[in-house]
Amino acid sequence: MRVLITGAGGQLGTDLALTCSAAGDEVAAYHRVQLDVTSRDDCLGAIMSVRPDVVFHTAAWTAVDACEDDPTRAVLANGLAVRWIVEACHRGGAHLVHISTDYVFDGELDRPYDEWDEPNPQSVYGRSKLIGEREAAALGPAAAIVRTSWVNGQYGSNMVKTVLRLAEQHPSLAFVDDQHGCPTFTADLAPLLRRIALDRRSGVMHATNQGATTWHEFAQAVVAAMGKDPAMVAPITTAELQPPRPAPRPANSVLDNAVLHQAGVRPLRDFHAPLTELVRALTE
Repeated sequence: MRVLITGAGGQLGTDLALTCSAAGDEVAAYHRVQLDVTSRDDCLGAIMSVRPDVVFHTAAWTAVDACEDDPTRAVLANGLAVRWIVEACHRGGAHLVHISTDYVFDGELDRPYDEWDEPNPQSVYGRSKLIGEREAAALGPAAAIVRTSWVNGQYGSNMVKTVLRLAEQHPSLAFVDDQHGCPTFTADLAPLLRRIALDRRSGVMHATNQGATTWHEFAQAVVAAMGKDPAMVAPITTAELQPPRPAPRPANSVLDNAVLHQAGVRPLRDFHAPLTELVRALTE
């Protein structure tokens, strides 16, 4: 399989490139400096020259708070850029696997969100990613839109690395205990995305590691995996967070992987297992 990966310098893009290469795929991995996805000409040029079977579009502007201050840039990077990728995929006959986010939901449900729940983003970032979803959907059966959440991996920046650093620098930490979600690990997600591509699956689907938690409980799990006392992490509310975050976060962004489950695809592992593996890899 010949694959093209956008955002290949990010944590998910890096693991996707490693996963596909290890499987024997021919991989064209484009970092941000190599492919500006906000340029229609760049997208057409890259995809039409490589002629991939599959495009994994992982590139995005994920600075959630910064998006609030620059909605035009957010829509360009996360929304309109997907149109340029879609046009190029259509011309080149490539299947698209587009990565989206739990932030398309408002977080007000009292149960996990499934793929048929109505999006209602509350942040600029979430709105821009929903625009991207709608652009990707224009490819019809030639596109899979995969929502994931709370992504962590060995490469790039993420919450696990933040907690590891803070726990080494401070005797006590505080994390919010009123935001719920599913931590997802790129080492597990990347092989699943490759399978989605191989199967030429289409439409919206949720893909996360199993197990819902809060940021407070997640930070405690990271600290415990380090061999430290999880009691060093105290719970606070979002309202108590200082300084306050510019972008609202969904209180509940737990994603039900209903489509993959009903299709008979084995769910990703409980998040504690890949978390332990990641902490070991980052601290050894």
